[in-house]
Amino acid sequence: MWPSSPWPSSPWPSHGGQAEALLAHFGLPADHRLDDFSANLNPLGPPAWVSDWLTKQLTGLERYPAPDYAAARQAIAAHHQLQPEQVLLTNGGAEAIFLAAALHAGKRAAIITPSFGEYARACRAHRLSITEIALPAPHFTLDIDSLLAGLNGIEVLFLCRPNNPTATLIDMSAMETLLDHSAAIGCHVVVDEAFIDMVGEAPQQASMAPLLARYSHLTLLHSMTKFYTLPGLRLGYMLAEAATIKAAETCQPAWSVNHLAAELVAPLLTDDAFARRTQRWLASERPRVAQALTELGLDVVPSQACFFLIRPSAAQEITTDALFEQLLRQGILVRHSHNFAGLNGEWLRVALRDEPANRRLVNVLKKVLHDCLR
Repeated sequence: MWPSSPWPSSPWPSHGGQAEALLAHFGLPADHRLDDFSANLNPLGPPAWVSDWLTKQLTGLERYPAPDYAAARQAIAAHHQLQPEQVLLTNGGAEAIFLAAALHAGKRAAIITPSFGEYARACRAHRLSITEIALPAPHFTLDIDSLLAGLNGIEVLFLCRPNNPTATLIDMSAMETLLDHSAAIGCHVVVDEAFIDMVGEAPQQASMAPLLARYSHLTLLHSMTKFYTLPGLRLGYMLAEAATIKAAETCQPAWSVNHLAAELVAPLLTDDAFARRTQRWLASERPRVAQALTELGLDVVPSQACFFLIRPSAAQEITTDALFEQLLRQGILVRHSHNFAGLNGEWLRVALRDEPANRRLVNVLKKVLHDCLR
Protein backbone atom coordinates (compact mmCIF):
# COMPACT_ATOMS: atom_id res chain seq x y z
CA MET A 1 0.00 0.00 0.00
CA TRP A 2 1.34 3.44 -0.93
CA PRO A 3 1.84 5.89 1.96
CA SER A 4 0.04 9.21 2.08
CA SER A 5 1.93 12.21 0.78
CA PRO A 6 3.43 14.16 3.71
CA TRP A 7 2.84 17.43 1.89
CA PRO A 8 0.47 19.70 3.86
CA SER A 9 -2.57 21.00 2.03
CA SER A 10 -1.61 24.69 1.93
CA PRO A 11 1.25 24.53 -0.63
CA TRP A 12 -0.84 22.71 -3.26
CA PRO A 13 -1.27 24.93 -6.36
CA SER A 14 -4.61 26.72 -6.42
CA HIS A 15 -5.36 25.97 -10.08
CA GLY A 16 -4.64 23.36 -12.72
CA GLY A 17 -1.84 23.63 -15.24
CA GLN A 18 0.85 24.49 -12.64
CA ALA A 19 3.37 21.70 -12.99
CA GLU A 20 6.62 23.41 -11.95
CA ALA A 21 5.97 23.56 -8.20
CA LEU A 22 4.69 19.98 -8.13
CA LEU A 23 7.69 18.60 -10.00
CA ALA A 24 10.07 20.45 -7.70
CA HIS A 25 8.30 19.25 -4.57
CA PHE A 26 8.46 15.60 -5.58
CA GLY A 27 12.09 15.88 -6.66
CA LEU A 28 11.38 15.48 -10.35
CA PRO A 29 13.32 17.38 -13.04
CA ALA A 30 11.74 20.40 -14.68
CA ASP A 31 11.84 18.62 -18.04
CA HIS A 32 10.06 15.52 -16.69
CA ARG A 33 7.73 14.36 -19.47
CA LEU A 34 4.13 15.15 -18.59
CA ASP A 35 0.70 14.77 -20.12
CA ASP A 36 -1.31 17.53 -18.48
CA PHE A 37 -4.80 16.40 -17.43
CA SER A 38 -5.09 19.11 -14.77
CA ALA A 39 -6.53 21.95 -16.88
CA ASN A 40 -10.04 21.68 -18.32
CA LEU A 41 -9.50 22.74 -21.92
CA ASN A 42 -10.84 21.55 -25.27
CA PRO A 43 -8.10 19.28 -26.69
CA LEU A 44 -9.33 20.00 -30.22
CA GLY A 45 -8.60 23.70 -30.04
CA PRO A 46 -7.74 26.38 -30.67
CA PRO A 47 -9.25 26.39 -34.15
CA ALA A 48 -6.58 26.01 -36.80
CA TRP A 49 -7.10 29.48 -38.25
CA VAL A 50 -6.56 31.38 -34.98
CA SER A 51 -2.75 31.62 -35.14
CA ASP A 52 -2.64 33.26 -38.57
CA TRP A 53 -5.61 35.45 -37.71
CA LEU A 54 -3.89 36.80 -34.59
CA THR A 55 -0.73 37.57 -36.54
CA LYS A 56 -2.71 39.71 -38.99
CA GLN A 57 -4.24 41.66 -36.09
CA LEU A 58 -0.94 42.71 -34.52
CA THR A 59 -0.99 46.15 -36.12
CA GLY A 60 -4.05 46.91 -34.02
CA LEU A 61 -1.88 46.84 -30.90
CA GLU A 62 -0.77 50.36 -31.73
CA ARG A 63 -4.24 51.66 -30.81
CA TYR A 64 -6.40 51.48 -27.71
CA PRO A 65 -9.29 49.03 -27.98
CA ALA A 66 -12.75 50.51 -28.51
CA PRO A 67 -13.86 51.36 -24.94
CA ASP A 68 -17.33 49.88 -25.43
CA TYR A 69 -16.22 46.76 -27.34
CA ALA A 70 -19.33 47.23 -29.47
CA ALA A 71 -18.48 44.64 -32.15
CA ALA A 72 -17.69 41.91 -29.62
CA ARG A 73 -20.80 42.66 -27.56
CA GLN A 74 -22.96 42.59 -30.66
CA ALA A 75 -21.51 39.20 -31.68
CA ILE A 76 -22.13 37.71 -28.23
CA ALA A 77 -25.64 39.17 -28.10
CA ALA A 78 -26.50 37.68 -31.49
CA HIS A 79 -25.06 34.31 -30.40
CA HIS A 80 -27.39 34.22 -27.37
CA GLN A 81 -30.30 36.09 -28.99
CA LEU A 82 -29.98 38.97 -26.54
CA GLN A 83 -29.39 42.72 -26.80
CA PRO A 84 -25.83 44.18 -26.71
CA GLU A 85 -26.84 46.10 -23.56
CA GLN A 86 -27.13 42.71 -21.81
CA VAL A 87 -23.48 41.81 -22.51
CA LEU A 88 -20.27 42.85 -20.75
CA LEU A 89 -16.94 41.69 -22.19
CA THR A 90 -14.44 40.68 -19.48
CA ASN A 91 -10.81 39.72 -19.03
CA GLY A 92 -11.55 36.01 -18.78
CA GLY A 93 -14.22 34.35 -16.66
CA ALA A 94 -12.26 35.30 -13.53
CA GLU A 95 -12.91 39.02 -13.99
CA ALA A 96 -16.60 38.29 -14.57
CA ILE A 97 -16.69 36.47 -11.22
CA PHE A 98 -15.09 39.38 -9.39
CA LEU A 99 -17.41 41.90 -11.05
CA ALA A 100 -20.43 39.82 -10.02
CA ALA A 101 -19.18 39.84 -6.43
CA ALA A 102 -18.51 43.59 -6.59
CA LEU A 103 -22.17 44.19 -7.41
CA HIS A 104 -23.11 42.66 -4.04
CA ALA A 105 -20.26 44.00 -1.89
CA GLY A 106 -20.82 43.58 1.83
CA LYS A 107 -23.90 41.36 1.44
CA ARG A 108 -24.63 37.77 2.45
CA ALA A 109 -23.61 35.19 -0.15
CA ALA A 110 -24.05 31.45 -0.51
CA ILE A 111 -21.88 29.21 -2.66
CA ILE A 112 -22.83 25.70 -3.73
CA THR A 113 -19.77 23.58 -2.97
CA PRO A 114 -17.52 21.89 -3.89
CA SER A 115 -16.88 24.43 -6.59
CA PHE A 116 -14.37 26.77 -8.20
CA GLY A 117 -12.39 28.58 -5.52
CA GLU A 118 -12.57 31.98 -7.22
CA TYR A 119 -16.18 32.49 -6.09
CA ALA A 120 -15.14 32.51 -2.44
CA ARG A 121 -12.03 34.54 -3.22
CA ALA A 122 -14.08 37.18 -5.04
CA CYS A 123 -16.60 37.30 -2.21
CA ARG A 124 -13.89 37.79 0.38
CA ALA A 125 -12.30 40.54 -1.73
CA HIS A 126 -15.60 42.42 -1.73
CA ARG A 127 -16.45 41.72 1.93
CA LEU A 128 -19.34 39.35 1.38
CA SER A 129 -20.07 36.89 4.17
CA ILE A 130 -20.14 33.32 2.83
CA THR A 131 -22.39 30.38 3.59
CA GLU A 132 -21.49 27.07 1.94
CA ILE A 133 -24.27 24.80 0.70
CA ALA A 134 -22.65 21.41 0.17
CA LEU A 135 -23.47 18.84 -2.49
CA PRO A 136 -23.14 15.43 -0.78
CA ALA A 137 -20.53 12.88 -1.89
CA PRO A 138 -20.20 10.56 -3.65
CA HIS A 139 -22.69 11.62 -6.35
CA PHE A 140 -22.82 15.38 -5.65
CA THR A 141 -26.43 15.67 -6.79
CA LEU A 142 -28.49 18.68 -5.80
CA ASP A 143 -31.43 18.33 -3.43
CA ILE A 144 -33.46 21.32 -4.57
CA ASP A 145 -35.62 21.41 -1.43
CA SER A 146 -32.55 21.54 0.80
CA LEU A 147 -31.06 24.28 -1.35
CA LEU A 148 -34.19 26.43 -1.15
CA ALA A 149 -34.36 25.98 2.61
CA GLY A 150 -30.74 27.12 2.90
CA LEU A 151 -31.35 30.43 1.13
CA ASN A 152 -33.09 32.17 4.03
CA GLY A 153 -31.31 35.46 4.58
CA ILE A 154 -29.05 34.97 1.54
CA GLU A 155 -28.79 37.93 -0.87
CA VAL A 156 -26.74 36.36 -3.67
CA LEU A 157 -26.13 32.72 -4.63
CA PHE A 158 -23.12 31.58 -6.67
CA LEU A 159 -23.20 28.25 -8.51
CA CYS A 160 -21.46 26.60 -11.43
CA ARG A 161 -23.37 24.77 -14.19
CA PRO A 162 -21.96 22.30 -15.12
CA ASN A 163 -20.09 22.32 -11.86
CA ASN A 164 -16.33 22.45 -11.54
CA PRO A 165 -14.89 20.11 -10.20
CA THR A 166 -17.73 17.56 -10.01
CA ALA A 167 -18.84 17.84 -13.69
CA THR A 168 -22.46 17.50 -12.52
CA LEU A 169 -25.27 19.51 -14.08
CA ILE A 170 -28.34 20.95 -12.36
CA ASP A 171 -31.18 20.34 -14.80
CA MET A 172 -33.19 23.19 -16.23
CA SER A 173 -36.40 22.44 -14.35
CA ALA A 174 -34.56 22.59 -11.01
CA MET A 175 -32.96 25.85 -12.05
CA GLU A 176 -36.35 27.36 -12.86
CA THR A 177 -37.64 26.25 -9.46
CA LEU A 178 -34.61 27.90 -7.87
CA LEU A 179 -35.11 31.10 -9.86
CA ASP A 180 -38.79 31.33 -8.95
CA HIS A 181 -38.00 30.88 -5.25
CA SER A 182 -35.01 33.23 -5.24
CA ALA A 183 -37.03 35.95 -7.00
CA ALA A 184 -39.68 35.70 -4.29
CA ILE A 185 -37.15 36.13 -1.46
CA GLY A 186 -35.00 38.78 -3.15
CA CYS A 187 -31.91 36.63 -3.71
CA HIS A 188 -29.78 37.29 -6.80
CA VAL A 189 -28.48 34.19 -8.62
CA VAL A 190 -25.08 34.11 -10.35
CA VAL A 191 -24.51 31.08 -12.58
CA ASP A 192 -21.06 30.35 -14.02
CA GLU A 193 -21.52 28.65 -17.40
CA ALA A 194 -17.81 28.37 -18.21
CA PHE A 195 -18.24 24.75 -19.38
CA ILE A 196 -21.77 24.88 -20.79
CA ASP A 197 -20.51 24.44 -24.36
CA MET A 198 -18.91 21.17 -23.28
CA VAL A 199 -22.17 19.56 -22.11
CA GLY A 200 -24.24 18.50 -25.09
CA GLU A 201 -26.84 19.66 -27.55
CA ALA A 202 -30.10 18.78 -25.73
CA PRO A 203 -32.22 21.82 -24.74
CA GLN A 204 -32.13 20.94 -21.04
CA GLN A 205 -28.33 21.00 -21.21
CA ALA A 206 -28.01 24.37 -22.93
CA SER A 207 -27.18 27.83 -21.64
CA MET A 208 -29.70 29.55 -19.39
CA ALA A 209 -29.46 32.75 -21.50
CA PRO A 210 -33.11 32.49 -22.70
CA LEU A 211 -34.21 32.68 -19.06
CA LEU A 212 -32.82 36.21 -18.74
CA ALA A 213 -36.03 37.47 -20.35
CA ARG A 214 -38.01 36.11 -17.37
CA TYR A 215 -35.64 36.55 -14.45
CA SER A 216 -34.11 39.99 -13.90
CA HIS A 217 -32.18 38.73 -10.85
CA LEU A 218 -30.17 36.21 -12.90
CA THR A 219 -26.56 36.82 -14.00
CA LEU A 220 -24.63 34.41 -16.23
CA LEU A 221 -20.84 34.22 -16.50
CA HIS A 222 -19.02 32.76 -19.49
CA SER A 223 -15.45 31.89 -20.40
CA MET A 224 -14.36 31.55 -24.03
CA THR A 225 -10.89 30.30 -23.11
CA LYS A 226 -12.01 26.77 -22.16
CA PHE A 227 -13.95 25.84 -25.29
CA TYR A 228 -11.43 27.42 -27.66
CA THR A 229 -8.28 26.48 -25.68
CA LEU A 230 -7.05 30.07 -25.32
CA PRO A 231 -6.36 30.42 -21.57
CA GLY A 232 -3.44 32.77 -22.17
CA LEU A 233 -5.61 35.24 -24.05
CA ARG A 234 -8.14 35.84 -21.20
CA LEU A 235 -11.59 36.23 -22.69
CA GLY A 236 -14.98 35.99 -21.02
CA TYR A 237 -18.25 37.82 -20.62
CA MET A 238 -21.23 38.50 -18.37
CA LEU A 239 -24.89 38.26 -19.41
CA ALA A 240 -27.64 39.95 -17.42
CA GLU A 241 -30.37 42.55 -17.63
CA ALA A 242 -29.15 45.92 -18.96
CA ALA A 243 -29.22 47.61 -15.53
CA THR A 244 -26.99 44.91 -14.02
CA ILE A 245 -24.53 45.19 -16.91
CA LYS A 246 -24.41 48.97 -16.57
CA ALA A 247 -23.67 48.65 -12.85
CA ALA A 248 -20.93 46.09 -13.50
CA GLU A 249 -19.31 48.42 -16.05
CA THR A 250 -18.76 51.00 -13.33
CA CYS A 251 -16.67 48.43 -11.41
CA GLN A 252 -14.55 47.43 -14.41
CA PRO A 253 -11.23 49.11 -15.27
CA ALA A 254 -11.08 50.89 -18.62
CA TRP A 255 -9.80 48.76 -21.51
CA SER A 256 -9.95 45.65 -19.37
CA VAL A 257 -9.91 43.40 -22.46
CA ASN A 258 -7.04 43.63 -24.92
CA HIS A 259 -7.43 44.29 -28.65
CA LEU A 260 -6.59 40.76 -29.82
CA ALA A 261 -9.09 39.11 -27.47
CA ALA A 262 -11.87 41.56 -28.26
CA GLU A 263 -11.47 41.28 -32.02
CA LEU A 264 -11.38 37.48 -31.84
CA VAL A 265 -14.85 37.15 -30.32
CA ALA A 266 -16.90 37.41 -33.52
CA PRO A 267 -14.88 34.98 -35.67
CA LEU A 268 -14.79 32.41 -32.84
CA LEU A 269 -18.55 32.49 -32.40
CA THR A 270 -19.17 32.09 -36.13
CA ASP A 271 -16.99 28.95 -36.40
CA ASP A 272 -19.89 26.51 -36.33
CA ALA A 273 -17.79 23.71 -37.82
CA PHE A 274 -15.41 23.79 -34.86
CA ALA A 275 -18.33 23.69 -32.40
CA ARG A 276 -19.90 20.70 -34.19
CA ARG A 277 -16.58 18.84 -34.27
CA THR A 278 -16.16 19.38 -30.54
CA GLN A 279 -19.66 18.09 -29.80
CA ARG A 280 -19.05 14.96 -31.91
CA TRP A 281 -15.78 14.33 -30.09
CA LEU A 282 -17.42 14.73 -26.68
CA ALA A 283 -20.28 12.41 -27.59
CA SER A 284 -17.75 9.71 -28.51
CA GLU A 285 -14.83 10.16 -26.11
CA ARG A 286 -16.55 11.07 -22.84
CA PRO A 287 -18.55 7.82 -22.46
CA ARG A 288 -15.57 5.75 -23.59
CA VAL A 289 -13.29 7.25 -20.95
CA ALA A 290 -16.02 7.07 -18.29
CA GLN A 291 -16.40 3.34 -18.89
CA ALA A 292 -12.65 2.77 -18.85
CA LEU A 293 -12.23 4.61 -15.54
CA THR A 294 -15.15 2.76 -13.97
CA GLU A 295 -13.76 -0.61 -15.11
CA LEU A 296 -10.57 0.18 -13.15
CA GLY A 297 -12.65 0.06 -9.96
CA LEU A 298 -12.39 3.79 -9.28
CA ASP A 299 -15.22 5.89 -7.90
CA VAL A 300 -16.25 8.04 -10.88
CA VAL A 301 -18.79 10.85 -10.68
CA PRO A 302 -20.96 10.83 -13.85
CA SER A 303 -19.71 13.69 -16.00
CA GLN A 304 -21.60 16.32 -17.97
CA ALA A 305 -18.46 18.27 -18.89
CA CYS A 306 -14.96 17.78 -20.31
CA PHE A 307 -13.51 16.33 -17.10
CA PHE A 308 -14.11 13.67 -14.46
CA LEU A 309 -13.93 13.60 -10.68
CA ILE A 310 -12.45 10.30 -9.50
CA ARG A 311 -10.97 8.68 -6.41
CA PRO A 312 -9.70 5.24 -5.37
CA SER A 313 -12.50 3.04 -4.10
CA ALA A 314 -12.53 1.68 -0.57
CA ALA A 315 -11.28 -1.66 -1.90
CA GLN A 316 -8.18 -0.14 -3.49
CA GLU A 317 -5.20 0.05 -1.15
CA ILE A 318 -3.93 3.48 -2.15
CA THR A 319 -4.70 6.96 -0.88
CA THR A 320 -5.69 9.76 -3.23
CA ASP A 321 -2.50 11.72 -2.51
CA ALA A 322 -0.37 8.65 -3.19
CA LEU A 323 -2.24 8.04 -6.44
CA PHE A 324 -1.60 11.65 -7.45
CA GLU A 325 2.13 11.29 -6.75
CA GLN A 326 2.50 8.00 -8.59
CA LEU A 327 0.68 9.38 -11.62
CA LEU A 328 2.99 12.39 -11.60
CA ARG A 329 6.05 10.16 -11.48
CA GLN A 330 4.63 8.21 -14.42
CA GLY A 331 4.19 11.41 -16.45
CA ILE A 332 0.50 12.14 -15.75
CA LEU A 333 -0.48 15.44 -14.13
CA VAL A 334 -4.01 15.55 -12.71
CA ARG A 335 -5.73 18.13 -10.51
CA HIS A 336 -5.67 17.67 -6.74
CA SER A 337 -8.74 18.66 -4.71
CA HIS A 338 -7.15 20.04 -1.55
CA ASN A 339 -8.50 23.55 -2.14
CA PHE A 340 -12.01 22.55 -3.20
CA ALA A 341 -14.31 23.02 -0.22
CA GLY A 342 -15.78 19.71 0.88
CA LEU A 343 -13.45 17.45 -1.09
CA ASN A 344 -10.53 17.65 1.36
CA GLY A 345 -8.07 16.19 -1.10
CA GLU A 346 -9.99 12.91 -1.35
CA TRP A 347 -10.71 13.23 -5.08
CA LEU A 348 -8.79 13.93 -8.28
CA ARG A 349 -10.09 15.89 -11.25
CA VAL A 350 -9.05 14.50 -14.62
CA ALA A 351 -9.59 16.43 -17.84
CA LEU A 352 -10.40 14.79 -21.14
CA ARG A 353 -7.60 14.95 -23.68
CA ASP A 354 -7.25 13.54 -27.17
CA GLU A 355 -7.75 9.79 -27.60
CA PRO A 356 -4.05 8.72 -27.43
CA ALA A 357 -3.49 10.72 -24.25
CA ASN A 358 -6.69 9.37 -22.69
CA ARG A 359 -5.60 5.81 -23.43
CA ARG A 360 -2.23 6.48 -21.83
CA LEU A 361 -3.99 7.87 -18.74
CA VAL A 362 -6.07 4.72 -18.39
CA ASN A 363 -3.04 2.46 -18.90
CA VAL A 364 -0.96 4.32 -16.30
CA LEU A 365 -3.84 4.27 -13.82
CA LYS A 366 -4.21 0.53 -14.38
CA LYS A 367 -0.50 -0.02 -13.70
CA VAL A 368 -0.41 2.13 -10.54
CA LEU A 369 -3.54 0.52 -9.11
CA HIS A 370 -2.16 -2.94 -9.87
CA ASP A 371 1.19 -2.14 -8.25
CA CYS A 372 -0.49 -0.98 -5.04
CA LEU A 373 -1.80 -4.50 -4.50
CA ARG A 374 1.66 -6.05 -4.43
